[in-house]
Order: sequence, then C-alpha cells, then structure tokens
Amino acid sequence: MLGDATTRARRLSRAPAVLRQLRSFWRGLSNWRFRSPWPELAPSGHAQNLPSPNPLRTYFDSHNEGPGIWKWNHYFDIYHKHFSHLRGGDVRVLEIGIYSGGSLGMWKDYFGPRCQVYGVDIEPACKAYESDSIKVFIGDQADRNFWKGFKQEVDAVDIVIDDGGHLAEQQIVTFEELLPHIRPRGVYLCEDLHGTLNLFASYMCGFALNLNACDRQENNVNDDERRLVFGTTPLQSAVRSVHFYPYVTVVERTAAPVSELVSPKHGTQWQPFLK
Repeated sequence: MLGDATTRARRLSRAPAVLRQLRSFWRGLSNWRFRSPWPELAPSGHAQNLPSPNPLRTYFDSHNEGPGIWKWNHYFDIYHKHFSHLRGGDVRVLEIGIYSGGSLGMWKDYFGPRCQVYGVDIEPACKAYESDSIKVFIGDQADRNFWKGFKQEVDAVDIVIDDGGHLAEQQIVTFEELLPHIRPRGVYLCEDLHGTLNLFASYMCGFALNLNACDRQENNVNDDERRLVFGTTPLQSAVRSVHFYPYVTVVERTAAPVSELVSPKHGTQWQPFLK
C-alpha cells in the first residue's frame, strides 16, 4: 500500500502543470515564511577571508554634502559583487530613477573615467544633472515607445540599475525592453522589491525557471566527455544567472553565446544500477 506522501505526489503529478507550479510556489513561500526561528549554530572552523574595502561604500560614507544618495546599506556589497569585473573599462551604465542625482556621480567615480553614465527619470528637473559624461533622458519607463527611442540613440549598455517608479508593470516593461540591449558580461539589477508577494519578484521567479530547460538531449553512452548534453534555449545561451537578495534581483548575461550544456563522466568505478 502506498504511503500518504507517495499518494499525494502521484496525484500532484497528474495535475495541470500550472497548478503544480502554483502549489510548489506556495509551498516554498509558506513553509519558510512562517517557520520558527533558526537554531543558534556555532560558526564553521574555516578561516574567513575578510572582504577588501568596498569603494562604493567608501564613496557613500564620505558623501556628506552635494546631490543626495539614498540606498539600503546592504546594497553596496551586492553592487560591488556584480559590477566590479567591469570597472576601469569603456562601460555604459544606465540608472533609472535619478531623484536627487547623487548616485550618478557615484557610478562615475566607481567605474572610472572611461565610463559613460545614462540616467532616466520622469521628472524634467533631473536634466540638471547632465554633464559631459552623464546624459539624462526624460521619459516614462513603462512606455515601450520611450525605450524604442532610447535604444535608437544609445548603443547597447553594460549595466542597468532600475531604481525608478517601483511599480511591477514599470519594472516588467523595462526589463523586457532592456535585457536584450545589455552587452555580454553585462548586468541587470532591479532594486527596492519590497513585500513577500512583490509582483516583479514573482515575475522574475518565473523568468528564472527558464534556466532549467532541458532541450535537445543527447545521451552519448560511448563518449564520457559528452556523456549527457543539452542544447541551450535562447535564454540559456544569453543569461548566465539570476540572483535574489533582500529587495534586489540581479540578472547576469553570459560572456558569449552558449550553445550547449555538457555533463562529462570521469572515473572508472560505477555502481551497476545506473550506467
């Protein structure tokens, strides 16, 4: 006789795919959202590498006058982790949501003199923050026609930081319009995703599931270096990873198009039940 868990699993497997997705989504949300506090565990005995000073954090801490910068403290480590590989080059950075203009200067300082910064805001007064290396566009980030004009004027960018209107539809339109406009090794970062059921975060959970697609499978029993091969989808070819942090989602582009994902087998001793 089947156990209760096995019976439930089989019933679930026969349910429509969308319902299975929703059930798993709710299971992950509710199981962890309401779980009791984590037990206090002793830290591991491994040596911890102390992080080098974060130049973005240093800039922010010393910025006590001039155009305002307003960021959550934990953002600076996220920025530095995902942006540092592009410092010092011919980098094009786009920030959506200028507000008081201070972060435009922060990006310029961080990426270096060869960096070109673009800002987008719906408030015309933000044009005041333009300079030789900072260009400001005034428009609605939820307007696809605005982005069409932007992309005609600005070549592909390396980094997009969405700190704009914070409404899900604005963020979704911006992401859909700009992700294909990011160069290889580039980064898309959307911040201030507040709320457990944030709609843009839910959208990005759905987007991230596409990284697990298994298309065009090859099972090469006579070639251990190409024992299992999946051909990539267009998304897998272009997107390296998706990262979720408190209030922030980051998408990284691949360095070059990826045509396949390969799983080699190395070794000589294998259990007989799986070849």
